[in-house]
Amino acid sequence: MMAYDLAGPADGELVVLIHSSVADRRQWDEQWDRLSQRFRVARPDLRGSGETPMPGGSFSYVEDVAELIESLGGGPATIVGSSFGGRVALSTAAARPDLVRQLVLLCPAYKGVPQTPDVEAFGEREDELLEAGDVDGAVELNVASWLGPDAGSAAADLVRTMQRRAFDVQLAADELPDPPAPSWPEIDLARVAQPTVVFSGVHDFDWFGHIAEHLAATMPDARHVALPWAGHLPNLERPDETTGLVLDALSGARG
Repeated sequence: MMAYDLAGPADGELVVLIHSSVADRRQWDEQWDRLSQRFRVARPDLRGSGETPMPGGSFSYVEDVAELIESLGGGPATIVGSSFGGRVALSTAAARPDLVRQLVLLCPAYKGVPQTPDVEAFGEREDELLEAGDVDGAVELNVASWLGPDAGSAAADLVRTMQRRAFDVQLAADELPDPPAPSWPEIDLARVAQPTVVFSGVHDFDWFGHIAEHLAATMPDARHVALPWAGHLPNLERPDETTGLVLDALSGARG
């Protein structure tokens, strides 16, 4: 079972916050109090992040999230997903529509759109650093790459701490006799009918803007909002403004 926090009224609508791959559930610290005043909010650590271990063998992030929602009463839940967490959220909505009421996606990842040269170059450089054993260098590359111009030193320090933890756990797991092997469901976007708002950042890698446009054009009830000030992690860059945007998205989708 994933480590997670839970707050808010026991009879409130369930909202699940899923973090980016460079982060853990602490990514949502600045949103936690305001969201939990109105909703019953859960924020898990995905496998290999924060306080959730990364055992070897095959597994499914979608099954992990579905198990969490079922343990909290079965939903349906709204899922707010950031980056890789957006991919997990979208996959969960596709595979288990009974458990997902709506989606709010912050710069989500999605494998159905070809990667752009800028994000490919990032991946190649990260691989070079990790293969050379320069984990500190890989951490700093991620801090510099994923935060937009409005992010302050506190946000950078938090990403630095969270990414280092993820590298330490995941790199160790890769050395197991049976390394972790996540499985993913097939997604037909035209059948993912939950109301969805997809945010992208103008200062992000081009790939994520293309993903947001594709999701909005293909999903039956999705709209795209481009944030002119944002990089890849808007809720760490302008926390209060992003919290307001998420609350507005939740209210608009329900309306």
